[in-house]
Amino acid sequence: MAGCGCNSDMKFAGLSRQYKTVLWIVIAINATMFLVETGASIAADSMALRADALDFLGDSLTYTITLMAIGHSIHWRASAALFKGVTLALMGAWVLGSTLYRIFIVGAPNEFIMGYVAIFAFSANVFSAILLLKYRNGDSNVRSVWLCSRNDAIGNLAVMIAAGAIYATQSQWPDLIVAFLMAMLFLHSASLIIRQAISELRDGQEIDSVAQSCQFDHGENR
Repeated sequence: MAGCGCNSDMKFAGLSRQYKTVLWIVIAINATMFLVETGASIAADSMALRADALDFLGDSLTYTITLMAIGHSIHWRASAALFKGVTLALMGAWVLGSTLYRIFIVGAPNEFIMGYVAIFAFSANVFSAILLLKYRNGDSNVRSVWLCSRNDAIGNLAVMIAAGAIYATQSQWPDLIVAFLMAMLFLHSASLIIRQAISELRDGQEIDSVAQSCQFDHGENR
């Protein structure tokens, strides 16, 4: 309907079979990598790999929340994104804290296992990010999935660099520096998700009202 504004300022909300299929694939990748990195963290006695394994588990759970939120109201989807944003912020704080513990208390991990597994995890996350690339500008619920996958790929690349630096220098500090940068990336992305989710929560009632009006007018004109 002309002048209705049904398509203006309304971002992709995940309502497509293709997106849901992609999301299921990404969930399966993250769940598999959680199992792989959990085993590797035990073998390497690495808190960093253990943290990354929990990151994969967290992503699997939050992506499942995203899938469940698709088709619900803007308020419901934005609330789910807000929850994920807060979780990502807590994860950033936990990654920094656990890495500090590993550096100063436990010591450096086995850099060979750390590097090999980081390469595998990086490949999995790059593949996931490529699948999600076209959906990166969706609503807060959809965008949060893209940001998480992008962060994980960057984080895995940083872990590979840290493993090489640890091998070359026999120093524990490269891991601490990379962990700090990863934590800052998590916190930055969390702030983006939270701000967008709050904005959508604030404007959600108005947008839902417009959408319902468009559907009503479309029904009358059929």
